[in-house]
Amino acid sequence: MSVTVSKSPPKEECRLRMSYEEFLAWSNEDTHAEWVDGEVIIFMPPKTRHQELIQFLSKLLGLYVDLFRLGKVFTAPFEMRLERSAREPDILFVSQANLHRLTAERLQGAADLVVEVVSEESQHRDRVQKFQEYESAGVREYWLIDSRPEVEPEFHVLNEAGKFERAMLEDGVFRSGVLAGFWLRVEWVTAAEMPEPLSVFAEIVGLPEEVKQTLRRIAEQGPRRL
Repeated sequence: MSVTVSKSPPKEECRLRMSYEEFLAWSNEDTHAEWVDGEVIIFMPPKTRHQELIQFLSKLLGLYVDLFRLGKVFTAPFEMRLERSAREPDILFVSQANLHRLTAERLQGAADLVVEVVSEESQHRDRVQKFQEYESAGVREYWLIDSRPEVEPEFHVLNEAGKFERAMLEDGVFRSGVLAGFWLRVEWVTAAEMPEPLSVFAEIVGLPEEVKQTLRRIAEQGPRRL
């Protein structure tokens, strides 16, 4: 296998030249890297805020998707194989209708919903390169959640012409068209400290107040000793 290191990559990543077949032979399930047009991008470990956002959103989406049996939620590193790239989105959702495109190693084709947590170094990659790729591939919703709290998140929805349109918020709330009934307050992902996913989930699905209070009380008491 012939590998060439690209010149001057951003400090948070390393780039190698290789074919997709070489990439498959070289990588393993612990490798956090993406293959794009003959080049492999290896990512450095993410920062705390980045991980907190992924954990919050993946838990929240997982609870919702599992409850209503809408499909499956995956987090990086898990490959989404597109025509000219093999991306590993921070979070992706595959609907029941598209579960047949899942293999043991990857998703063949576009996910229904993709979430990327944007860091300072990934601005161009997430907002331009992946935006264009996901749009062309037919990702139905693309969420861009910036790791900087002062930057408002963006939610893009694929229109009938196959182009992303930025969704309008209603009083700071985004309502998903892919996940029926799911909504998200912008303040949850821009807060200095992430809210508790279970409490947020209870609010989204409209659990009775007494159930919410019970959940809060259990959380305050801590885990029971067996």
